Amino acid sequence: AYPMCPSMFISNNACSVPSSFWLTGIPGLEYLHIWLSIPFGSMYLVAVVGNITILAVVKTERSLHQPMYFFLCMLAVIDLVLSTSTMPKLLAIFWFGACSIGLDACLAQMFFVHCFATVESGIFLAMAFDRYVAICDPLHHTSVLTHAVVARLGLAALLRGVFYIGPLPLLIRLRLPLYRTQIIAHSYCEHMAVVTLACGDTRVNNLYGMGIGFLVLILDSLAIAASYVMIFRAVLGLSTSDARLKTLGTCGSHICAILVFYIPIAVSSLTHRFGHQVPPHIHILLANFYLLIPPILNPVVYAVRTKQIRERLLHIIKSGTQPRDT
Repeated sequence: AYPMCPSMFISNNACSVPSSFWLTGIPGLEYLHIWLSIPFGSMYLVAVVGNITILAVVKTERSLHQPMYFFLCMLAVIDLVLSTSTMPKLLAIFWFGACSIGLDACLAQMFFVHCFATVESGIFLAMAFDRYVAICDPLHHTSVLTHAVVARLGLAALLRGVFYIGPLPLLIRLRLPLYRTQIIAHSYCEHMAVVTLACGDTRVNNLYGMGIGFLVLILDSLAIAASYVMIFRAVLGLSTSDARLKTLGTCGSHICAILVFYIPIAVSSLTHRFGHQVPPHIHILLANFYLLIPPILNPVVYAVRTKQIRERLLHIIKSGTQPRDT
């Protein structure tokens, strides 16, 4: 027998005030939960190890104490928070059928997921500014992007995330006390998955959620695109093709990381809004992948494409495998 959520909590149309909700995991694939736990658990482990490794390498290697790598450390912390806010609970559902989540815990999970996805978008924007200054005004790069400025940009991204997302759980708490059912057909407390269960007028919640999505996804990606248009114009002005390739190479990791972050979110959002023919389990799998893929691939992208990180990692591996003198 597979561990599953208790079936006694069936949906009904009577509105009530819940003290807790029930997460279904991957609806429609309950019989595969124990098998799905293997790839999800493995991906979570890779994400945790990869991001902690990046943090350790940048901390110990003084040559990496530069703006780009400080931003990379911020990304690593954000990715650890994003994956840890959902994966342990998902694995508990898969392994033990531990589907119950308290109302406050549900709202806290919602806040962390959406807040840190917003913060990550802000860090990518700050990284685009760093690349713009490094390429378009290289002589002033160190004076413009000092350690204090990098710290302020990181703090600004964090405060923006809190400011944008803070009202989401508050609006649910204050405006939507009654629910048709306690069962959330999702693996974590995603904003719209909770709002759609509520009795009463949800237009304010819907509009606020869509507004934040527009502000973060559309405006951030447009600002990043604009910075890269200016970067490419500066690169095309360089005299030799070698110089052009070398300069673009410094942007390669950042571009890969941006695509890894924005494409899964865009696909997930579009299927959620417009893919009414898409089965529910595909929606849920996509929603989980966009919280897992960036934390897994960001360390890989930067470790593979960044010479200093690659060399430091190889040095650590070699020194760890060499036999010690007794």
